[in-house]
Amino acid sequence: MGQKIKIAGWISVGVVAGALTTVSLQTLARGGVTPLPLEEIQQLSAVFGLIKTDYVEPVSDKKLITDAISGMVSSLDPHSQYFDKKTYKEFKEGTSGKFVGVGIEITMEDGLIKIVSPIEGSPAFRAGLKTGDLITKIDDTAVKGLTLNDAVKRMRGEPNTKVRLNILRKDESRSFPVTITREEIKTQSVKGKVIEPGYAWIRLSQFQERTVDDFVRKVEEIYKQDPNLKGLVLDLRNDPGGLLDAAVAISAAFLPPDVPVVSTNGQLAESKAVYKASPEFYAQRGFGDPLQRLPAALKKLPLVVLVNEGSASASEIVAGALQDHKRATVMGSQSFGKGSVQTVRPLGPETALKLTTARYYTPSGKSIQAKGIVPDLMVDETPEGNLFAALGMREADLEKHLSSGQGAEVKNDALEKAREEARKRLEEETKKPISERRLPEFGSDKDFQLQQALNKLKGQTVQVSKTLTERKVEDKSDDTAATDKKPAVKKLPEKSESDKSKK
Repeated sequence: MGQKIKIAGWISVGVVAGALTTVSLQTLARGGVTPLPLEEIQQLSAVFGLIKTDYVEPVSDKKLITDAISGMVSSLDPHSQYFDKKTYKEFKEGTSGKFVGVGIEITMEDGLIKIVSPIEGSPAFRAGLKTGDLITKIDDTAVKGLTLNDAVKRMRGEPNTKVRLNILRKDESRSFPVTITREEIKTQSVKGKVIEPGYAWIRLSQFQERTVDDFVRKVEEIYKQDPNLKGLVLDLRNDPGGLLDAAVAISAAFLPPDVPVVSTNGQLAESKAVYKASPEFYAQRGFGDPLQRLPAALKKLPLVVLVNEGSASASEIVAGALQDHKRATVMGSQSFGKGSVQTVRPLGPETALKLTTARYYTPSGKSIQAKGIVPDLMVDETPEGNLFAALGMREADLEKHLSSGQGAEVKNDALEKAREEARKRLEEETKKPISERRLPEFGSDKDFQLQQALNKLKGQTVQVSKTLTERKVEDKSDDTAATDKKPAVKKLPEKSESDKSKK
């Protein structure tokens, strides 16, 4: 849209005197925006000068200016962000599905880093690291006390550099060091398999540049194994989002041609658009339509979509489109509610601004923001219920989050009480052995929500939730929704992205 704007499903003030001209020109280019407030700019300049002359230690101009930009942007909403050189590189790695590291999926357990799975073919895989291994040390740094993000940063680095990990393998009662050479890792965002004759499961963990091609290959593989599929479960649980064009493509794989998938609306004309289930809205230039290879039967195949509070942004777009067009039954728990568009505007070759520029709307015109997708059938994580549902964080819980634009949020006085009860249950749960309190792996035969999805496809009884309830927004008749003006149909830019919120 416009000048190759990048929309991201993760205003430079500059040097106070020198950057005013740039900001002014950008402001005038938008047309009709009020002049810059000179009095406030002078105050900013005065504070800058006082810190330079009076602060207890010298502070560099670069740090002061960078921190001022970061503070200004982060005060807007949880997803607007200033990217310095390092964070901009990490952001681009996240959306490409490629990064330099050792090649493991990890989580935290008892203050240590636990390997969920080594990525097949990666350095960690070749080094013999296994699911369940615990990392106790990264080079000379003890893992105890590090955050998950800190650990990730220490294991990533430049290609062909080495990192030493201390591994604790409980089932063998031994600890040992392993030195791994970092290399570029290509993550797999698509998994899938035939669960039983006639029924398959495909999981999308993120919407990346390679997701659509990987999805098509996985569907081809499944149909080759079982050409007579009777139903499919599309698993979007804990999918934090990613690329918008990938979300449009995955939706288009199941929808009739040219129906609306999602619309956006914001202040700028270029932020008002409708994206349809058509190649012009998702196919990369020069590469054709990747969905042409899909079996025609997929368009009519009975479909269940699984979501939870970790399903955000691009995954909510897919779930919302398939739900509104009555193409799928959505099951699970209410999704995250990250329904805003972030536009990445480069400020130079190594820095950029990620700014919230619009809201997302489902085909029926419902705002996703701060509400999310409400499943057709609420289903708990376990047969005993989802005892910790109240502890789940969603967009509406984030400080400074945008409203939906379609009514004020309802204050839920019972929510804090429910959270306190859930905290007490969690304390009791943590006293149990780890093997007894770990939730089953997605896609396993103990995955309760997946089993209920299969029951739905087979026309059998579904065990609905004992604990989950919809978190609503109040519908006010005098509220002017952001969708009052119908967006124009526009083609996607070369790269359109929705924000992501993953490690």
